[in-house]
Amino acid sequence: MRVAVVLYDQFTALDAVGPYEVLSRVPGAEVTFVAAQAGPVRTDTDRLALVADAALDELPDPDVILIPGGPGQLALMEDEPLLSWLRRADASSTWTTSVCTGSLLLAAAGLLDGRRATTHWLLLDDLERHGATAVRERVVVDGKVVTAAGVSAGIDMALTLAAELAGADVAQTAQLLLEYDPKPPFDAGSPATAPDALVAALREASRQLLAASDVQRA
Repeated sequence: MRVAVVLYDQFTALDAVGPYEVLSRVPGAEVTFVAAQAGPVRTDTDRLALVADAALDELPDPDVILIPGGPGQLALMEDEPLLSWLRRADASSTWTTSVCTGSLLLAAAGLLDGRRATTHWLLLDDLERHGATAVRERVVVDGKVVTAAGVSAGIDMALTLAAELAGADVAQTAQLLLEYDPKPPFDAGSPATAPDALVAALREASRQLLAASDVQRA
């Protein structure tokens, strides 16, 4: 079973690495990081790079597609080489998945039209505008498409997928091995519980980022 984790400049590290830690422990899974070109790909901090072991064209028909999110997603919404690869790969994939704003790239490729899907809470409205039925849930399964909310939700998505691929025992074993038993020190992981000032500040930062991206594309 071939799992393709798609990397691109300015992706968010945990979006890719969190699911990798789970899916690499599924028996028979061969997880490959892929990108437009093989080689190192920088994350959104510019301080970390992951190595893509293959170019997209070298793995045209993976069994599982996983596309992470990150601010670099904005520059790829009209990137036809990537979007075409996603369409072709999805035509034969068993599962097509995303984490965070990776779902916006699936939507840009036309793969979420009429489907329920999720993304980072800041961009749910944007996901809706791109043809999906946006749902504020941590993991959403619609047919063979599985989408996760922001960043850390990728681990939940991967555990959900692992159970589908190999059974609940395998998924639970991976969860136990990773000691994935989160008890965060703050109740600030959702806009429903975080301080209002923090929510407002992040909304404004997101608005400015989207506005700057629109100007650059114009």
